[in-house]
Amino acid sequence: MMKDKIKPQNPEDASPASSAQQSSQTGHLSCKTAAIISWIVVAFMLAFIFYMSSRSGNDIDHNTGIFSAIKEWLSVQALALFGREVDVSPVGHFCEYLALGTALANALRFHLKPEGAAGALLVARPIDALSKWAPAIAAALSSVYGVTDEFHQIFTPGRSCDPMDWLVDTIAATIGALICYFVLKKLRK
Repeated sequence: MMKDKIKPQNPEDASPASSAQQSSQTGHLSCKTAAIISWIVVAFMLAFIFYMSSRSGNDIDHNTGIFSAIKEWLSVQALALFGREVDVSPVGHFCEYLALGTALANALRFHLKPEGAAGALLVARPIDALSKWAPAIAAALSSVYGVTDEFHQIFTPGRSCDPMDWLVDTIAATIGALICYFVLKKLRK
């Protein structure tokens, strides 16, 4: 026999006790816990990008473990494909910012109302809603972080500030944020 669950019409009207009770019954994380985990993933991605940007070109080529091995493998594949050496660092930038855009869009969805003017969207308490603004704001914030990332690389030996890297970062973050939005939208149906 299936029990009907009564959900509040407005997600902001749900009491913490009722949402905790629902989450324990269904085996899902509470909205607050999911939001916290999402922001931890964002913080991890920001720290990871900062760490990789603080490595010299030589460190990335030889001293970053699996990342050095992946870069070497990509370089070999590009050489075989194009018949000459090709800079594969944009692939690293793309992957980092694809993950950042995805993580940021996911985290922002807990704090943006699904409808309304952009200035009135932000809420402090996590909500269970999907905002059409989350991918745009995630892409914009990731792009700004990309600018600071490129500036940071000016001070790293063997690295430089490259506007094309920033463009790759922005495009990747936008794609990641859109993927997150459409996957979450599909899962809600």
